[in-house]
Amino acid sequence: MYSILLLCGGLAGVTTVLFGFGGGFVVVPLLYTLLIAVHGSDSATGLAAMHIAVATSTALMIFAASMATWRHHRRQTVQWHLVRPLVGYIAMGAVLGAAVAVSLSGNWVRWVFIGYLCITIADAVLRPGFLHQTGSDVRPIGRAVTAMTGTCIGTVAALLGVGGSVMTVPLMRRRGASMTAATAMANPLSLPMAVSGTATYVLLSANHTALGNGYAGYVDLRALLVLAVGSWLGIRLASIWIGRIPDRIHARVYLLLLTVVLVVMVFIH
Repeated sequence: MYSILLLCGGLAGVTTVLFGFGGGFVVVPLLYTLLIAVHGSDSATGLAAMHIAVATSTALMIFAASMATWRHHRRQTVQWHLVRPLVGYIAMGAVLGAAVAVSLSGNWVRWVFIGYLCITIADAVLRPGFLHQTGSDVRPIGRAVTAMTGTCIGTVAALLGVGGSVMTVPLMRRRGASMTAATAMANPLSLPMAVSGTATYVLLSANHTALGNGYAGYVDLRALLVLAVGSWLGIRLASIWIGRIPDRIHARVYLLLLTVVLVVMVFIH
């Protein structure tokens, strides 16, 4: 199990630094599948598998998004003047999203995850502005839209444990950003969600003692450690490709990865 988690963490690191995923789209379905396979769907761990996967993925983002942000900052691909106004709103939304996730059944969280993936993929394919870069400069966002968008990003990201990429990349893309710039901004914007969301998952689920030792609330600490090591390796490996992937290919691979995750989540039970 831990060798698979190490590989999973490495893949999460690659997707974090190149696509801004924060690892959630990799970690959540794989960890959910592993927990069901190892413990059985009727065990205490199996019944809480989706909550554990989402909470552990959110905790992993603190590490992975920090590393990826530093790598992008060194390459000067982060446009900080667009990132800073969203940070506080994302953190507030993350508290709400994590609180809602804890109150829902794991099956509900899974289907919300699937539904959101469907909407994101369809929106990127059917509406213009994602698959093709629309300009060379990123158009700024107004204050009211910043507040509404930031809160929504934090809520959805913490609810599903997927980081802000699934919303921030399409948002920045449609405002004229290249895929490199859009994914670079997704990583620092995942950090406030990860910190607030993890704290909320731990505090609100601290009484779930049936999971046994090795858990902080719903966060699987042993899995988190292995995933973090793999993520570090993946980020180091993928950093050499920052800014080197052609924009159109970068956008299409992003959507292909989302589609693969959607298929996995639909067919696992």
